[in-house]
Amino acid sequence: MCGRTAVSLGADRLRRACAYHNNQGERKYPEWKNADKYSPSFNKSPQSNSPVLLSRQHFEKDASSSERILVAMRWGLVPAWFKEADPSKMQYSTFNCRSDTMMEKFCYKGPFLKGKRCVVLADGYYEWRQHNGQKQPYFIYFAQTEQEMFTKPDTEDEVEDSKVRKLLTMAGIFDCWEPQKGREALYSYSIITVDASESVRSIHHRMPAILEGDEAVRRWLDFAEVPTEEALQLIQSTENIVFHPVSTIVNNSRNNSLECILPIELEFKKNTKVSASSTIMLNWLKTKGPRKDDKDEDNLPKWSSQFIQTPPSKKTSIDLMHQWLKEDGEPSAKHPKKQ
Repeated sequence: MCGRTAVSLGADRLRRACAYHNNQGERKYPEWKNADKYSPSFNKSPQSNSPVLLSRQHFEKDASSSERILVAMRWGLVPAWFKEADPSKMQYSTFNCRSDTMMEKFCYKGPFLKGKRCVVLADGYYEWRQHNGQKQPYFIYFAQTEQEMFTKPDTEDEVEDSKVRKLLTMAGIFDCWEPQKGREALYSYSIITVDASESVRSIHHRMPAILEGDEAVRRWLDFAEVPTEEALQLIQSTENIVFHPVSTIVNNSRNNSLECILPIELEFKKNTKVSASSTIMLNWLKTKGPRKDDKDEDNLPKWSSQFIQTPPSKKTSIDLMHQWLKEDGEPSAKHPKKQ
């Protein structure tokens, strides 16, 4: 799953980090739709506003579907059909959307089939591993240099494109909820999750569907040119990420500082009281018992030191989705109203 992220770049630096080439081969930067609603944070939680990329055509029907814009959206999808006046009154959680069941839930199925695909941006995300009744947090992200990852962002007017960090690009679904009495429409999203890859399975059994490279991002966003069935192929896990343990200060979402993402060394307490019978057993295990190679005593992952390049396996949920689409067809996309 994914219930906490860090996105520390300022609005302009974030825009620069999202440089892309349109269908004409021109290098472009996405424009902000509502930069005033975005604020950086080392500790973003559901119901806060986070930056997402989406096709400009969702807002401007005459625009090219390959053109991109940045929108600050509420984390936790509020479906268009929600009837309450206050979105916080939703009785179930929508900050994550399981890839294997999203077509069974109308709040995800509707937007997905209408092409409401987005890319959720972050420096990385946090995940917790249960161990002896306690939770150890880890920060998970694309590999990059230490200078890029663990320094505070420069002032925006001093930043060059070559210095911006590599953002984690997660596949998401969004929707637009229009409250009563003509109030401003609310755009919100959910992060799609898949079975965890081998590299992070020791921490948690689920992970976000991560889009690797600009071509994957382009295909996911371009709903007019890339149909739903083809986009499904992009919903996969990845091995091309790294992680490290971080301080438990991140457990409290009100803590927002660079310390949240800084790596720490894990320390383990040794049991100094050993009985005579235990000593005999330990000595036997040292000579006769099975060996544990390359594992620490507590079996806790400490640090990911490799950037493995292996293709992820296809999920069985995709095959089920293909079958469903062949039976029910694929409705055409609707365009959200302009804000």
